[in-house]
Amino acid sequence: MNFLDGSLIPENQDKLVITAAPYGPEWIPSDFPSDIAVTMEEQIQKAVDCYNAGASVLHLHVRELDGKGSKRLSKFNELIAGVRKAVPDMVIQVGGSISFAPESDGAAAKWLSDDTRHMLAELDPKPDQVTVTVNTTQMNIFEHMDTGDYAGTSLADPATHEAYREMIVPSGPGWVEEHIRRLSAAGIQSAFQFYNINSFETVERMLRRGVYKGPLVMNWVAISGGMDAPNIYNMANFLRAIPDGSMLTVESSMRNVLPINLMGMALGQHVRCGIEDNLWTQDRKAKMSTVQQIEQLVRIAREIGREVADGKEARRICKIGVFYDTVEETLAKNGFAPNPKAGHQGYLRKAA
Repeated sequence: MNFLDGSLIPENQDKLVITAAPYGPEWIPSDFPSDIAVTMEEQIQKAVDCYNAGASVLHLHVRELDGKGSKRLSKFNELIAGVRKAVPDMVIQVGGSISFAPESDGAAAKWLSDDTRHMLAELDPKPDQVTVTVNTTQMNIFEHMDTGDYAGTSLADPATHEAYREMIVPSGPGWVEEHIRRLSAAGIQSAFQFYNINSFETVERMLRRGVYKGPLVMNWVAISGGMDAPNIYNMANFLRAIPDGSMLTVESSMRNVLPINLMGMALGQHVRCGIEDNLWTQDRKAKMSTVQQIEQLVRIAREIGREVADGKEARRICKIGVFYDTVEETLAKNGFAPNPKAGHQGYLRKAA
C-alpha cells in the first residue's frame, strides 16, 4: 500500500469495518458465562448485539447445547439463517476452521478433514465469506501470552493447554486451491487469513494464475506461534507488500488486540475484536465482553474522526458478491501490476 500525504486523514480513508468474533470456540461457557452464548437463540442475539454496537462483520462459529463447539453443518445452517433474518445487512463470515476445539477432555485441538472443510461451500443459506487459511503452519496460540492471560480458564488445564500449544493449521496447496474454487463457484467470498508475507505471496501467485478471480479481502493474523508477531515492523512490512485495491483487517490476540487495532485504525485499515481474540481489559482487572470491545473501538474511531461502517457500507468495502472474469481484470481491480510480458515489466517500467 502507498501512504501519500493525507493518507492518515480520516476523510481519505474508508469507513471503519469492525469484525466481531463473539463465539470464542477455544473457551468453554464457564470461562466467561456472562458472555458465551450457548442456545441458538442466545447465539443469534449475540450477533444482533454486536451489530447494534457497531460491528458490521460477524465471524461465526456455533456451539452445541452442551457448550462445546459444533462441527455439525446443520447447526451452522441454522445459525446463519437466524442471523440473516435478525440482521440482514450484517456480513456473515464463517470461520473456516469450523471448530478447532477439542471434542473431549485431553483430545487434540485440530482442524477438521479437508473434505469436511470443503463442505462449507455447501452451507444453506450461504454465508458472505468463509475464512481461508493459506500454507500449513504452526498455530501455537500461547507463544506470546503470559500465564495471566489464561489463568483460571479451561486453557490452563494441562491437557487442553498442550493440545492448543501443539496445534497445526493444515493448508496445503492442493486443498487451498480446490477450496477457493468451490467457494467461488458457490458465490462465497474467500476471506484470506495471512500469517506473514509468504502466505500473501502464495495467494498473489494464485491470482496471477487465475485460481482466484475476486477482490482481495484479508486478515493479517499477528498472533505469533508460527505467525507474525504483533509489532509495527511486521505490520508495516505487510502493508508495504499488499496492493492499494485490497481490503485488510488486522487481528491479534489477548492484550495485543487493542494496540494492533489502534495502529490499524490510524493507518486506514480495518479491525477485529471479540472474546475469540481477547478476554481482558488492558489492565486485566476484568473480563471484557465482545460488545464492550466493539463499543471501545467505536469510541476511539469517533475520537480520531473515522466513521464506522454499517452493514451495507461494509458490503461495499468488502465487495461482497463481486467476482471478475479474467486474470487481467482481477489484477487491475486489486491494484497489482499486470503479469509481465516482453518489454512490459509492471507499473514502474513500461514499454514506450
